[in-house]
Amino acid sequence: MQKEVLVKPIISEKSERLSDKLGQYSFVVHKKANKVEIRKAIEDMYSVNVLSVNTAIMPAKAKVRNTRSGLVKGRVSAFKKAIVTLAEGEEIDFFGDI
Repeated sequence: MQKEVLVKPIISEKSERLSDKLGQYSFVVHKKANKVEIRKAIEDMYSVNVLSVNTAIMPAKAKVRNTRSGLVKGRVSAFKKAIVTLAEGEEIDFFGDI
């Protein structure tokens, strides 16, 4: 079930700053997953205590890229993002297996 709810972690400068300072981690989740399912999936997969879950639906965006052959137009799909706050002193190590 966790595999269906959690799509992938978001690894960016902003999410790294959140995890270092506030103990919050960002994930791309299934569009129809609710906060209870997200909490359960993260607690099962990473064996941590989740204090709160905030969700946001990120809108689709049109992107334009310059190439040798001219402009290439495309779009980025919409997705649902979950920001999870963990209990004090707990952390998730995404790069532990490297």
